[in-house]
Amino acid sequence: MERKIIHLNVADFSVAVERLVDRSLITRPLIIAPQVARARVYDMSEEAYQDGVRKGMSLARARNRCRRAVILPPTPERYEKAISCCFRHALPFTPQVERAPGSGHLYLDVTGTHRLFGPAPDIGWRIRKTMRRDLGLNPIWSVGPSKLVAKVASRVVKPAGEYIVAEGEEQSFLAPLPLSLLPTVGHDIENCLREVGIRRIAQAAALSRQDLYLLCGRRVETLYQALRGIDLSPVHPPAEVGKHFFFQHYFSPDSNREEIIQTAVLDLARQAARSLRRHGMCCCRIGVTLTYSDTVKVTRQVVCKHPATNDRELEQLAVTGLFRCWRRRVRVRTFELVCMRVSPYVQQLSLFQDINKKQQKQKELEDAIDVLHQRFGTSALTRGMTKE
Repeated sequence: MERKIIHLNVADFSVAVERLVDRSLITRPLIIAPQVARARVYDMSEEAYQDGVRKGMSLARARNRCRRAVILPPTPERYEKAISCCFRHALPFTPQVERAPGSGHLYLDVTGTHRLFGPAPDIGWRIRKTMRRDLGLNPIWSVGPSKLVAKVASRVVKPAGEYIVAEGEEQSFLAPLPLSLLPTVGHDIENCLREVGIRRIAQAAALSRQDLYLLCGRRVETLYQALRGIDLSPVHPPAEVGKHFFFQHYFSPDSNREEIIQTAVLDLARQAARSLRRHGMCCCRIGVTLTYSDTVKVTRQVVCKHPATNDRELEQLAVTGLFRCWRRRVRVRTFELVCMRVSPYVQQLSLFQDINKKQQKQKELEDAIDVLHQRFGTSALTRGMTKE
C-alpha cells in the first residue's frame, strides 16, 4: 500500500503564537531572542526575514538590519501549550502522529485511512481549517510518500500553501531544488559540496557513494538515500515517543573552557533526570546540539543500553554527547539536550538475584534530593563536581 505522510508546519511558529497573545504585533516585524548578553535570534517574522534577519544571527546585527522590529524573549511554555493543542487537532484522524524536532511541526501517517476520512489532501485541508478556526494558526501542509519528502515539500511552499508529491515522483521533485532544502544536509556538508560546484540535489544525486564519502565523510549512506528521496523511517505514535524533554543553556560570554562547559552540561543532565523522575518516565536516547560562536551547529545522539532515569546515567550520556560534538577550537554559545524515546519507567524485579544495594542506595538518595528540591528549590542543594 502506498504510504501517505502529511507534514504540518506552522511557519514561524513562535512568532505566530506571540501574535495570538498580542494582536497588535500582527502588522509589525517581530524578532524572538533571549534577553542575554550577545543573544542570538531564536525566530523572526516574515517581515524581519525579508529585511535580512536569520535564525542564529546575533541580536545586535538583527537590530541593524530591521530597526523597526519588536523584540520579545522566547516563552517555551507558551509554545509547548500551543503545539499540544495542534497535536490534539491532528489526533482524531490517525493515532500515528509525531511531533517533529522544532516548534510547529507534526507528521501524520494517514496510510489506509481514506475509507474513513477521504484522500490524504482532504485530511490536510480539514486539519488546516479546524486549526484556523479554533486556534488562529494557519499551517502549511504537504503530502508525500515519506517524512523526508513531505518535509521538503512544505519547505518549498513556505510561508503559506500546500504541496502534494505522489509515490514515484520523489526524484523528479527533488532534482531541481537547492541542497539547503534537504533536511539531512547540514551547513558542513553543503559547504563541502559547494566547494566543488555542487548546489542542486540532482548534481549531488549523480555522485556515487565513493565520491560522496570523499567529499562528506562518514554520513555517506544517509545522504545517498536522502538525495534520492528514500526515507523508510516510521511516524512514531505517542506511545513510542512519549514526551520530549528539552533543556538549553546559553553561555554568556561564549566560552571554550572545559570546566565551564562541562559544569553546564552536567547541570542540564541533572535537570533532565529530575524531570524524568518527576513524570515517572525514562529515556532510551538523548540528543545534544552544540552551537558555536560562528553559528555552526553540531548535533549528535547517544543511545542508552538500558532505559536511563538517574543522575549518573544521564550525566555520562550528556558528557559523551558533548565530546562527540565538541571538535572545534571555536567558542561555544549554546548547549541543548533533549531526551528522546521517552516511556514510562517500569522496573522488572528478579526473583533469584540479590538486590544491588549500591543502586538501591543511589535511588533512595536521589529520591530524597528530589523531595528537597521540590520543597526548597533546586538551589537549596547542589552537587559538587570531582575528578576521579
